Amino acid sequence: MAQEAQNREKFRQAVLNTLERHFFYKPSFKIYRGVAGFFDYGPPGCAVKANVLAFWRQHFILEENMLEVDCPCVTPEVVLKASGHVDKFTDLMVKDEKTGTCYRADHLIKDYCKHRLERDASLTAEKTAEFRHVIAALDDLSPEEIGAKIQEYGITAPDTNNPLSAPYPFNLMFQTSIGPSGLTPGYMRPETAQGIFVNFKDLYYHNGSKLPFAAAQIGQAFRNEISPRQGLLRVREFTLAEIEHFVDPEDKSHPKFSEVASLEFLMFPREDQVSGQSARRIVIGEAVAQGIVNNETLGYFIGRVYLFLTNLGIDKDRLRFRQHLANEMAHYAADCWDAEIESSYGWIECVGIADRSAYDLRAHMDKSGVPLVAHEKFAEPKEVEKLVITPIKKELGLAFKGKQKMVVEALEAMGEKEAMEMKAALESKGEVDFHVCTLEKDVTIRMNMLTISKEKKKEHQRVFTPSVIEPSFGIGRIIYCLYEHSFYTRPSRDGVEQLNVFRFPPLVAPIKCTVFPLVQNQQYEEVARRIAKSLKAAGILNTIDATGTSIGRRYARTDELGVPFAITVDSTTSVTIRERDSKKQIRVSIEEASSVVKAVTEGLSTWNDVLCKYPTHSS
Repeated sequence: MAQEAQNREKFRQAVLNTLERHFFYKPSFKIYRGVAGFFDYGPPGCAVKANVLAFWRQHFILEENMLEVDCPCVTPEVVLKASGHVDKFTDLMVKDEKTGTCYRADHLIKDYCKHRLERDASLTAEKTAEFRHVIAALDDLSPEEIGAKIQEYGITAPDTNNPLSAPYPFNLMFQTSIGPSGLTPGYMRPETAQGIFVNFKDLYYHNGSKLPFAAAQIGQAFRNEISPRQGLLRVREFTLAEIEHFVDPEDKSHPKFSEVASLEFLMFPREDQVSGQSARRIVIGEAVAQGIVNNETLGYFIGRVYLFLTNLGIDKDRLRFRQHLANEMAHYAADCWDAEIESSYGWIECVGIADRSAYDLRAHMDKSGVPLVAHEKFAEPKEVEKLVITPIKKELGLAFKGKQKMVVEALEAMGEKEAMEMKAALESKGEVDFHVCTLEKDVTIRMNMLTISKEKKKEHQRVFTPSVIEPSFGIGRIIYCLYEHSFYTRPSRDGVEQLNVFRFPPLVAPIKCTVFPLVQNQQYEEVARRIAKSLKAAGILNTIDATGTSIGRRYARTDELGVPFAITVDSTTSVTIRERDSKKQIRVSIEEASSVVKAVTEGLSTWNDVLCKYPTHSS
């Protein structure tokens, strides 16, 4: 285990050194010693990110006819109060009792357990099982249990070995104020989804008042991480690409599910996790049919996410879809899966795909008073039985005084099953305990405080709150995993050194093609400029390297940037085209060069097709 950890660290360092040397990205504000959790993307990093986002738009927004929105990063407090972020968007923090340095409590415990598992050869089977269980159950531990584990394991501040404070919650949102008076509190948004939910009414109208439909947004989000680490994997400002697919809660089928139903990939259902098994290959169609995945629409997006990631260059054997355990699931969620990618840091959650039921729209509807609902018109009026909950506000006011409004809202929000159970309990006992979420406690409801009944009515339409299926993509995390999955080394031609290579697919490569005049010669340089101009006209990003260094050195330099093709000008009539990974070359006429590169870059033909069509060239 220790050797494996060292190998992972060595590999990661080679990747990071290459990325920083070529300015794919670097810590922000470096000349001022930087601030943890912020990174600047350099020219190749910007190009990779732009290519990933362009493919995301094409794969999801264009393919699915989604409605794209662009909402502000600064969000009023009332919006995030309704969504629950103000009260509950927290992590547990501990402080170095002497220096005041802050650390995320669960990370300290996880690091301690992982270090013991990887480095301590004397661990008993019992202790090994304990540490693995603690890592798996961290999300389910209370602040008191987290504090007890820190004490039990003797965990101290990593930088000073000083004792740590008891854990306490820290809200991860950056707070700000809107306007010069400072009277309107706001936050930098921690996700982009809320901008879609608050615009549901207009989006529904724009879509012809029809379901299902999906809205999407790409943008910056902000989380004031307690102790950011792991580079692009945990940062304070990052790019999210989120989809909210609104669907009738009574019909979560998907018309295009058959297009992905036969896909087979690694899935990790919660039953397998609990029983200690490993992820296994499952056909997504079978997963939906067997009820492992809750519904077709959720299964469809899991399949589409798999295709998106593997087409980017993520290794399908190091990609799995892990179902949330019961302790991870939000109380309102019907089902939730994470696309996890294996990297040198372990399995990293990069995409969350959740069936969030109707929670978000209901929360904003309750807070704003604006109906965020959909309509299904009946061909003929239908007689339906409706639940009617009528709080008796005078009695509730006498009993709860200033808390009356929150109790009334909670009673009116009851579902049919809960309401009928309350009715039966009141009729048999005269009173019942009732939990009010906004008060965070139980209250006693008596028979004289409300009436619950069912009435038959004729209705011409059904009015309902749509459910939402939400795929949410952490773009920076995907890009970092792509860097690791694309990186490898190979010996130089003389075998003296190891050369670094990024095997980016042409789809995401920062530069698609480089053009090299073999020697510094006016005629060759003129041909190179003509080819470069032709490539640009075809929409192929390229550069000319006429430095005069050896062609081998120039190939190595572009391989390290992940450039898939290099055109070498060694005559005034024809040129060679070299493919990065095979290092094979073909000879084509100057006039054909750009069209060949364009065809392979855009997937219209493969490199093997080209090898069969054109004469090969030996360097």
